[in-house]
Amino acid sequence: MKKIENKRKETIKEIAQDDVEETRRKHKVTVDTPDATLVEHLDDLRGTLIKTVVTFVLFFMLIFLTIQYWFPYLTKGHDLIVRGPFEVIRFYIRTSGALGIGLSLPFICYFFWQFMRPGLVEKETQFLKSYFPLMFLLFLAGLSFGYFVVHPISYFFLIQMGERNFDVLVTADEYMSFLLLSTMPFGLIFQLPIVVLFLHYIELLDSTLMRAIRKYVYFGLIVITALIAPPDFFTHIITVTPMFILYEISIYIVRIRERRALKKADASQKSE
Repeated sequence: MKKIENKRKETIKEIAQDDVEETRRKHKVTVDTPDATLVEHLDDLRGTLIKTVVTFVLFFMLIFLTIQYWFPYLTKGHDLIVRGPFEVIRFYIRTSGALGIGLSLPFICYFFWQFMRPGLVEKETQFLKSYFPLMFLLFLAGLSFGYFVVHPISYFFLIQMGERNFDVLVTADEYMSFLLLSTMPFGLIFQLPIVVLFLHYIELLDSTLMRAIRKYVYFGLIVITALIAPPDFFTHIITVTPMFILYEISIYIVRIRERRALKKADASQKSE
């Protein structure tokens, strides 16, 4: 009986090992081997999500443990209040979460680009590789514009308007929320040239079409600015002007690329 039972256990163990070997993924999904099963794609997605969560947690902990040292520099001397001990921890957690997402965003974009890369054609991959540094610089430029230009003007205007009829007391949580609202959107808006270049790169947009829809784009930018900036005319002009300039720069860059493409086409025809 013992021999039969031991033999049965060995048989079950062999069957289990065979199943593990059959279900084990054969290869990693790469550009050279983009074809894979659904399980392999899900496995890659799981790895991407794990790296994303780990990156966010690291930035969250870094900000949470150091916020008491650098936050006074962000307040620029403004008097802020908290309404209780629980609001302090809520402020630390919300601020660490928001800034953690912002700081980890470039890494998250890189992780997901690595995940989607096998499914992209060479043309799209080459564009993203070439313009990724410029995307990061434009994002920093947008944040700087929001922090040094839009935020102080907006904050001063709203505080001055409130002090006419009220005793204005600003909590730390409200100040940080307003700071993020007046800076983070500009980091995304300053990506407009990259979006336009990508649409032109995949042949969905040209300079003629961009000039034709210019007034509609300007109207959309004015609406977006009205949502993220105070309603006074001066601040509105300061905020919307860089957006118009970015769009005009995008048209100019697309025209240059079109001229170069025409020259290459003419040169190839002459050589033939």
